Amino acid sequence: MMKDTETFDWGLYPEVEELLVGEVNEFLSRNRQARLLAKRMGESTSTAFIDWIDYISVPESRLPAARLEKLGFDRLAVDGLPEGTAAYKHMSTILFPVLVSQDRDTEVAIKPENIDDFAQSIGSGVEVDGEPFAPLRKATVSREGNYVLCAIERRGTNGYVVQKPRDIHDYVAASSAFKRRRRYFESDEDGFEYTRSMVSDYVTRIGEARTADAFFRAERSYWQGRNRAGQIQKSRQDTMGLGWGNHDHHTYRSSRENFARLISLFELMGYKCRERYYAGEKAGWGAQIMEHKTCEIVLFADVDLFPEETQVDFAHNGLAHRKELGTVGLWIGLHGESIFQAGMHHLEARFNFDDLKAQLPKYGVRVMEPFSYFDFLKQAFTEGEKWPVDPRRLDRLLGQGSINQEQYNTFRDYGAIGSHMENLQRNKGFKGFNKASVTKIIKATDPRLHADAGA
Repeated sequence: MMKDTETFDWGLYPEVEELLVGEVNEFLSRNRQARLLAKRMGESTSTAFIDWIDYISVPESRLPAARLEKLGFDRLAVDGLPEGTAAYKHMSTILFPVLVSQDRDTEVAIKPENIDDFAQSIGSGVEVDGEPFAPLRKATVSREGNYVLCAIERRGTNGYVVQKPRDIHDYVAASSAFKRRRRYFESDEDGFEYTRSMVSDYVTRIGEARTADAFFRAERSYWQGRNRAGQIQKSRQDTMGLGWGNHDHHTYRSSRENFARLISLFELMGYKCRERYYAGEKAGWGAQIMEHKTCEIVLFADVDLFPEETQVDFAHNGLAHRKELGTVGLWIGLHGESIFQAGMHHLEARFNFDDLKAQLPKYGVRVMEPFSYFDFLKQAFTEGEKWPVDPRRLDRLLGQGSINQEQYNTFRDYGAIGSHMENLQRNKGFKGFNKASVTKIIKATDPRLHADAGA
């Protein structure tokens, strides 16, 4: 459901976080391998164990469903559950689901992007249940008494039971097709027609969720190929076989005239519009936030926006071309659409904020000043990745007055900021975004400011 841009607030849920953190800490105190894994995550990847948790399962005798419901948890309808188990999640938070079972075991499942990579990293010869590329695969990593550490790999399912799939061949085909999909076109209209046709074909063959999973794995890979900070951090996380399982959201930029097409493409894969986001009259941009309930992948779609457009459904009504370009429009003018050749503007993942900020400079990656630094939300971009700019794009921008000659020369000689990685830490279950802070960083990353300052 679309939420009002001005009044909607995700809120803070410290009591929910306190409950779940308490359960996790109790588990870590009882399972040595999990404790060592958590320690290594912090030291080697600047991430927190809790941000890698897919779910926890607890005996109902210790955590009754009634207690969860009193705190605002909803019972989930999912594709598969173990017998005698119910799944609950507090939908207004970013926190993981809780399975309430009749079993005596307490189980914590972490979510590496690829379970085989994770199994290889721990080197203990664990068995993986489920075929490669299946919707769900699972491995038991460590059992100490009634405390069980597991790993889960999801590829387009919200279930908790490993099942034999019938679509592996088509899923593999989709993964390959999205990895090598065409991104350069004579016109944006041709690009959207081509991409929509490809997505539609795989939605028919493997469904919305499986298509979305394959599509955004390829999107992360494409973005990473053009972002050194992403390459370095991914290599740190790959030392533990974790991949990008800690992603928070994927940010796309769009021209005004293509924005409704972009939203429609995402909706084809099963995405639903969450809150609209407007940064304020002087900011000149807005966004539609989208979420896939099955895949739990969040998208942030940015576009130039004007005050009179803020209270309309700009994600679906369409936006007319305007000569003046804001920060988002200029980025598109320099690099092209995010959905095509430019790729994502940034990938935001969850980290131990201060640790990552201290560690990345050791690898030659500078981190910008935080644009959010609250107890519930901390955010900072890595320094922007400079990309070369096609001279034809510069000629067009100069001709229409979007850049001046000095900026033209700087972009031609040194390139323009293309992408970032974002360092994020969430606390108290906060699921939203801080408007004033995001507005500040969008303005700070306008390529024209950096062109004026030189390379």
